[in-house]
Amino acid sequence: MLLGLTRCAYRAASALIEILSVAVNDVELVIFDCDGVLVDSEVVSNDILAQALSAEGLPTTPEEARRDYKGLMLDEVIRRAEVRLGRELPGGWLSRYEHDRACAFRQTLAAVPGAADAVRRVRAGGVGVCVASQGKLAKTRLSLELTGLYELFAPDALFSAYCVKRGKPEPDLFLHAAASMNVAPSRCVVIEDTPSGIAAAVAAGMRALGFAGDSNELQLRASGAEILRSLDELPARLGLAR
Repeated sequence: MLLGLTRCAYRAASALIEILSVAVNDVELVIFDCDGVLVDSEVVSNDILAQALSAEGLPTTPEEARRDYKGLMLDEVIRRAEVRLGRELPGGWLSRYEHDRACAFRQTLAAVPGAADAVRRVRAGGVGVCVASQGKLAKTRLSLELTGLYELFAPDALFSAYCVKRGKPEPDLFLHAAASMNVAPSRCVVIEDTPSGIAAAVAAGMRALGFAGDSNELQLRASGAEILRSLDELPARLGLAR
């Protein structure tokens, strides 16, 4: 009797492994977020944002900037800041912030450890890659160029929430990226580091891996993510050979 149950359990486990293997190997496209996934930009961006808001009379620490504005499009950052400030930010504030951030990027921006190797290994496994970011395309290009990652992506494989009607947590950006790359959403895997990005991937019907290198693992998991603690793990999670 016990032997029979053991054999049944083995067959059931084997069948499950086979199903999961097929699902993993059906991946045709990996969609990477940029900030916090490919480039280590969060500390720099939040430092500059905190300085820019504090200069306008809204005292903000880098930690508060990260907590209150991470993952938001800039128009939403401005809207929320103006509510807290009780007035509109002056004309030119946004352009000055973007200029100061770009200068800081040129001085200190680095790739997330393991990013380049992970992208190369995904590509070597025959899986397509692209980048889909809340940020403007110019910012994404600059970030990738400064960190030596730009050459790993085709010029037409960079996508911005500014190109769709709604940004994350809505699915529009990821669906746009998948359609542009001619891949069905069910065959896409998204690598994200924010709950809003994970929510967008789930809403798009895509497998969502939450990169917890510098993010809250519990929040990512609650949003529907499988947790990825290091980019070195990515090829194996996709079922790709080393």
